[in-house]
Amino acid sequence: MLLGVNIDHIATLRNARGGLEPNLIQAALVCEKAGADGITVHLREDRRHTRDNDVYELKKILKTRLNLEMALTDEMQKIALDVLPQNVCLVPEKREEVTTEGGLDVASRVEFVADFVKPLVEAGIVVSLFIDPDKNQVQAAAKTGAQFIELHTGRYSEAFGRENEELEFDNLKEAAQLAQRLGLKVNAGHGLTYENVHRMKSIPQLIELNIGHNIIAHAVFDGLEKAVKDMKDLIS
Repeated sequence: MLLGVNIDHIATLRNARGGLEPNLIQAALVCEKAGADGITVHLREDRRHTRDNDVYELKKILKTRLNLEMALTDEMQKIALDVLPQNVCLVPEKREEVTTEGGLDVASRVEFVADFVKPLVEAGIVVSLFIDPDKNQVQAAAKTGAQFIELHTGRYSEAFGRENEELEFDNLKEAAQLAQRLGLKVNAGHGLTYENVHRMKSIPQLIELNIGHNIIAHAVFDGLEKAVKDMKDLIS
């Protein structure tokens, strides 16, 4: 299983003082050295962490893949078509949220999503839709032209160690199985930790996990290179 490392919160720390440190580009290179298979950043409307120039610089220097998380807006589509990251993950976005709170509602606007996805795919970008492990959302995603879905693992992560853990884990498994039957490739992420990530290996359809906050939190104590290596070992 592949590991994509989200480095948004390194940018959050940098922006807290308004300077250049910690350096986001250096962090991406450390993650690659430690075995990350891709680097993920979320370019938000309010630019609260990753900034436009970060995205352009990362595309230039990465030896692996740049996965650009973004909302379905004309501004973000234009940036993606200019930068041409290897991957784009389309996510819902609300200004007031601390982090992405749920999956994209594809089922209520299949045609709009399909129209948004089309020029990205035509430009050679691999597109993923960040959705909840819900049958209706998976079926809708299969109609959009996106090649991937990324299953929102937040509910499983919150349920880990509690009585509803199996229910949420089964939802992920069933959604991944359905996606594969419909011709979609499957990634997953959100809220995964060193304690709960091991169960993802029991879902054979999963290609890549995108993990950020827990790795960066771990790195505060153990260093970024070791934090990435430890997570990579857990999912390999």
